[in-house]
Amino acid sequence: MPINQFKVFSGTANPELAQKICHYLNIPLGECIIRRFSDGEIFVEIKENIRGSDVFIIQPTCPPVNENLMELLIMIDAARRASARRITAVVPYYGYARQDRKTAPRTPISAKLVANLIVVAGARRVLTMDLHAGQIQGFFDIPVDHLYALPVFLKYIKENFPIEKIVIVSPDAGGVERAREYAKRLNTGIAIVDKRREKPNESAVMNIVGEVKNKIAIIIDDMIDTAGTMCQAADAIMERGAIEVYGMATHPVLSGNAVEKIRKSSLKALFVSDTIPLKEEAKALEKIKVLSVANLLGEAIKRIHTDESISSLFI
Repeated sequence: MPINQFKVFSGTANPELAQKICHYLNIPLGECIIRRFSDGEIFVEIKENIRGSDVFIIQPTCPPVNENLMELLIMIDAARRASARRITAVVPYYGYARQDRKTAPRTPISAKLVANLIVVAGARRVLTMDLHAGQIQGFFDIPVDHLYALPVFLKYIKENFPIEKIVIVSPDAGGVERAREYAKRLNTGIAIVDKRREKPNESAVMNIVGEVKNKIAIIIDDMIDTAGTMCQAADAIMERGAIEVYGMATHPVLSGNAVEKIRKSSLKALFVSDTIPLKEEAKALEKIKVLSVANLLGEAIKRIHTDESISSLFI
């Protein structure tokens, strides 16, 4: 049986997304005070009774990653000590996800460490979206509900693009499975960008596997960080005769001079979700457009609370 009462709280990383989720659920956002001491320590105080409640804490671990991660852990601990019956960490963007294996001797697997921290803090369930590596679900000893932004992006593509002219593009070999899922549901072709360096310190050569000539290319990725790969891929695709090139990425990390690269690139537009709030520089660039995943996350939260299946939200 579901727990009768449920509460949603938000950290400081993305309160706008939390408000949208609460609007979908038709409930008020929980009252919580989060502040810093003069030395930078984080203090959390939950300002309402949550004893016996089903508590959902919304906090992506986006930049500043360590600040937001620590805030999440302290909020979970505060809820546990306030006698919440079950705590679900809603982490739309899971930081440290790229450190999911040892890439060299004497290096950490930080994605596993973060999973351990969340569990030890007191979370009993995790809800996340578009993990960089799916196997991270196995790093947790608690249930993980892994959603995809695919339904949101698919709906937009179907409503705004001529499907018969589209080709879905993976920016690298690792994203082929993701691109194939889009192509299968749209019944379109697929292309893959193969990037390689012939010699050290030479510019990468971009080879396109698949037909993009006279097509509208949509590059699909889970995140866009420095934007180098996507922008180079877009330029290469246009050189191969594509009509237009668009980008779609769930998590807009956009570090360094990523926004400037996007501005100068061949991308007609870049569509991202609101798992991470955009920086002011990115908001000012008309090329970058945000599609909200708040309703998707809100529906997942509602079904978790009522013990209903959420498998239909995975696709």
